[in-house]
Amino acid sequence: MMTEDKLLSDQSPAGCPQNSLIYSAFQQLFTARALRLKIDNVGFIAVVALQRYLAEQETVKEKYVDSYCYDVTVTDGIVQAKCRLASDLNLLVHKNILRSGIDIQITQCSFVYNERRLGHGSVCIEKIEFGNICEDSRILRSVKDMDALPIWSKEGDGSVIVLQNDQPLQTSRKYYLSLWNNEDPHGRLWIPHIPPTDVVLDVSKMILLCDLESVFGSSHRYRPLLVRIIHKSRLRFYGKVETKIEIPFQAYFEVADQSGSMSMVLWNALCPEWYQRLNVGTVLYLQNYTLKQSYQNRSRPFLADPQMRNFTSIEIGLNPRNPTAAIDVIPPKSVKPQWGLPDVPYHFISRSELDSCPNNSTCDVIGLVTFVGRCERIRNKGNAVPEKYWTYRWVHAIDGTSDRPFVLEIFASSQPEIFSGIYPMTYLVCTQMRVCRQASSTEVYLTSSSETQLFTTGFHKGQPYVYSPTVKAFIQWTKTLKDSTMLKKMVIGGHYCFPPAPPVFTQDITDGTAEVPVVPASKLQEEVKSLHYREHKRLAIQGQITAVRYVLWPEEEQASLQLAEQVAPESSGFTRPLPLADHGTGMLAETSAASGTRSADAILSPSKRKRKQQGKRELRRRYETRAVVQQERESGQSRTEGELNAEERTDSESEKEEEEEEAQGEDQVSAHGRQNTAGALLNTSAKVQEKQLVGGYPSGLWESSTWTLLRGDLLEHLRFGGLQPESVPRKFSFEDREYLLQQNNLHPAKWTLDDFHPNQSLNRYSPVACKGYFRITILGINQQTAIDALFVPVLSSEDPRNVGLPQDPHDNTLISCLSTGSVSPISHPMDGGHPLLPNPGDIIRTAAELEGMHVVGLIDFCHLGGQEVEVFISKMYKMTDVALV
Repeated sequence: MMTEDKLLSDQSPAGCPQNSLIYSAFQQLFTARALRLKIDNVGFIAVVALQRYLAEQETVKEKYVDSYCYDVTVTDGIVQAKCRLASDLNLLVHKNILRSGIDIQITQCSFVYNERRLGHGSVCIEKIEFGNICEDSRILRSVKDMDALPIWSKEGDGSVIVLQNDQPLQTSRKYYLSLWNNEDPHGRLWIPHIPPTDVVLDVSKMILLCDLESVFGSSHRYRPLLVRIIHKSRLRFYGKVETKIEIPFQAYFEVADQSGSMSMVLWNALCPEWYQRLNVGTVLYLQNYTLKQSYQNRSRPFLADPQMRNFTSIEIGLNPRNPTAAIDVIPPKSVKPQWGLPDVPYHFISRSELDSCPNNSTCDVIGLVTFVGRCERIRNKGNAVPEKYWTYRWVHAIDGTSDRPFVLEIFASSQPEIFSGIYPMTYLVCTQMRVCRQASSTEVYLTSSSETQLFTTGFHKGQPYVYSPTVKAFIQWTKTLKDSTMLKKMVIGGHYCFPPAPPVFTQDITDGTAEVPVVPASKLQEEVKSLHYREHKRLAIQGQITAVRYVLWPEEEQASLQLAEQVAPESSGFTRPLPLADHGTGMLAETSAASGTRSADAILSPSKRKRKQQGKRELRRRYETRAVVQQERESGQSRTEGELNAEERTDSESEKEEEEEEAQGEDQVSAHGRQNTAGALLNTSAKVQEKQLVGGYPSGLWESSTWTLLRGDLLEHLRFGGLQPESVPRKFSFEDREYLLQQNNLHPAKWTLDDFHPNQSLNRYSPVACKGYFRITILGINQQTAIDALFVPVLSSEDPRNVGLPQDPHDNTLISCLSTGSVSPISHPMDGGHPLLPNPGDIIRTAAELEGMHVVGLIDFCHLGGQEVEVFISKMYKMTDVALV
């Protein structure tokens, strides 16, 4: 890696900085009289990395929309440069639009001096444009060694210096945070595990934990301790915008000696130095520690050894100063039996024992992973500023003692390499997991605690649990398995939520609270806009189902059948089922009062629709900062406030003309629909519902008798894309595990050469029991807002979502399917083959009973990145299944 103050020297003609887009643009910036530069005819550069850090208090008060800032490292393939991102563009990171591994154009930048530090400043990116954001960077494909590229810097008379180290550009912060959560250690500040060296000990001068309470407060220096770590918590970041502490991290450990156990706290700057070097089972020799009253309102780990005393009135503090703690790690070979240090206690249980475990009890488990869900995030509501997200994923694991798996809700445990590396066919150990069961259900699952530690294949060596009888029994069971047989049962990714919704929806009549918040339909658009990348949110709305459409999946199969499908008679008021591509890929929110039920794409001419589907017209998105907008206003270019964060412009006037044609066509469809009477709709419904496509696949559409009239008065109709590839669980391929993991992990903060997987696509991997889905239109109870949501019923026991669903057969009416989440088999073959399932057209026929029915719908939202939002119906309740308490 080049040194921080390395000047860009002349190289070969092809690699000299004068041929660099970055060098040329930034040189123009420094030779201009103004500190802001518009860049015309600029080429593309690649995003190498995004880095997040906490903003400072004064900047947050002035202009920042959230509590964090971002630095962006870019390259043109010749040099690299780290720049600030203007705060108004933060939303692009929140939505994972601006991300590592893509090409962008910088069309405006500025230089910002640090007014508190002489000679310091940085380049700020204020306006960017995107090409095809779905494609990987062409520039990065040609870079073989990113570390070999020189780093751009500016040195002249000493008044301008651009920092290029691992510290934030803009503030006095000394560290970066992980891009998607605050728990994972991130950056070169964090020292990895280092093998310990020998230490000479004098055990005669040491004190036992049981004697610390008696000497608490009597001395500033306590005698040394010799202890073993028996539990380790995840990192806690307690920084706030007004915090002046340089490294505001904290981690709890439970340590034990022959007399008992006590909490030990690692503080601030010691966390980057020691957190990854202190593991469960490690023996420590501690000096210059402090003692203080224990914080009682925190969670504590479960001590599996009932004979071990637990001292909770005080805790041990390890501080970077006043005094500076002295920590020595004793090599395992140097630990002597006469010291009497206890072994690490575990409480492993089998899956057959889990059902009898009480709620909120704690246990350790080991299992063979059979399903790994994608990484998702939920907002931590307890901390408004700074905003925090918890990262989690769902995992299934079996141990041979039951035909049901462990269902594990695993949150990030400050072990990013392990958390992101969980895949099917691995042996997974989870310690300090908490038992969760609902009062209204027999379903039980395990969720992480603050002290949960994860270990998977490649990380088991040397761990204390390897001697546990339960672990040994599990290993013996796995030896009886055949890899080829087990691999057929392995699944990865897709939409997944657990536990299933309770059979009765309950709301407190006094304050309106419910386990899932009930929101007005008019607020759904606001809720969707607030979602960040991979954020999951479940909401409940009241209303009625006004339209149901069955759509074949995947898209290729639907497209092949499109030519054989005939449009329904115009007099009927019904429209044909649209192929997936006709519904677009992004969210479409219609606010016109005369909106129709079809996507505008459906009424394009065949040639125009083909051009649009094939992506021959490239959409250029232009993003600007408030400073830029203000400058344009001053020059006479007025813009509305709603255009500040994200503005999309088309490349040519022909695109505008096509959009106008689409809008006119949709208005015509809507107007035509309003002329149809309810009687005509009912008379023709049976013909449309029974219509068959090539291959025996049914076409299905039902609309309520009043929907044609009601939709004309809508203020808003929220429509989203069809079923996305990453929403469907896939059969796992061991050979392609790296690619599959990449698709189901969060997008990396930094690009690496390993991120490229040429000619790979999720559609290459077999979906798990998904042939199509239902698009359900729900009209809000006040009939002003409607939303289209997808219902993908469980069809097979191979689907991970089948775990926990009611297994009793039902009548396969649409409302029964929506209530249970699944389709009930009509019959089970005697030879053990696949059960016979009802025809989707038969399910559509039962939709008539939904006419005018008041329902409460649970809807799962998940932001998939970019413009994609997943909207799934989790469960529908009749009002007879709603309780007010």
